[in-house]
Amino acid sequence: MQENNLTVVTEFILLGFQGSQYLTTFLFCLLLVVYYGTICGNLLIITVVSSSKNLHTPMYFFISQLSMSDILLTTDIVPNMLHILLNNTGTVTFSGCIIQFYVFCGSEIFECFLLTVMSYDRYVAICNPLHYTSIMTTTYCMRLVVICWLLGFFTAFIDILMILRLKFCGPNIIDHFFCDLVPLIEMACSDKYFIKLQIYLLSIPTVITPPIIIIMSYVKIISVILRIPSNTSRQKAFSTCSSHLIVVSIFYWTLFTVYIVPTRGQTLTMSKILSLLYTVFTPLINPIIYSLRNKDINKAVQKCLDKLELTLHQQY
Repeated sequence: MQENNLTVVTEFILLGFQGSQYLTTFLFCLLLVVYYGTICGNLLIITVVSSSKNLHTPMYFFISQLSMSDILLTTDIVPNMLHILLNNTGTVTFSGCIIQFYVFCGSEIFECFLLTVMSYDRYVAICNPLHYTSIMTTTYCMRLVVICWLLGFFTAFIDILMILRLKFCGPNIIDHFFCDLVPLIEMACSDKYFIKLQIYLLSIPTVITPPIIIIMSYVKIISVILRIPSNTSRQKAFSTCSSHLIVVSIFYWTLFTVYIVPTRGQTLTMSKILSLLYTVFTPLINPIIYSLRNKDINKAVQKCLDKLELTLHQQY
């Protein structure tokens, strides 16, 4: 009888960032500019890599896949967040909330696996350069990327199945700007100990293992680079890895701070700010890091701009 009398939650109210009108207006304008820059920057990377023959290599193919993931992630989060900022609060249906979390979770797990594949690519290129072209073939790279996408969204689907086993009977107010894992679990009114345990156990192969593999790869890479006699060759080898290392560091620092490190002393505002870093600002930073620190991409962008300028000049 008690379970039958429980009110089933059909929608959630997202509070977003509560504050003065000036603060919400500033955040709206900032996030709109960031979203626009993220979409343009990542689309530029995808376009340049696909159109320039010089960039048809495994490393740039993986970078373009990372850009696709960043576009998917930021599009899943930011438009609804902008709506919440305009209206101070926002409502999302239960199914809409689950779908948003599924896309968010799938793209994040995909990025975990892809960054691991990218470290493997650098490992083969530096530690086994003579066999690089025979190992990292186009077919093999395609298979690796497809496996990353499938593993990412299959693992996210398992998370969704676990969350759907919970009962949501109120309250339905989420003090966050999107449907994240921790707020969703805390909203449940049924026993969530075993669900938390299962999700944390699932995070070991998806979130904990990839950075361990990346660290092991770079320990080997650095040991090989340090044995290179030529300073020029050594610097060139380091430069091919530096962008990836920066992206990995930013991604895992924010991810571990929010989900792995204990959050007892962490305020809701700090948690939301950290969530902003990896859902909104990291997808903007990634193309900046790869474009500003990469001469090949800069040259390809310049060629594309020159072609566009020439085409416009011929038309007018």
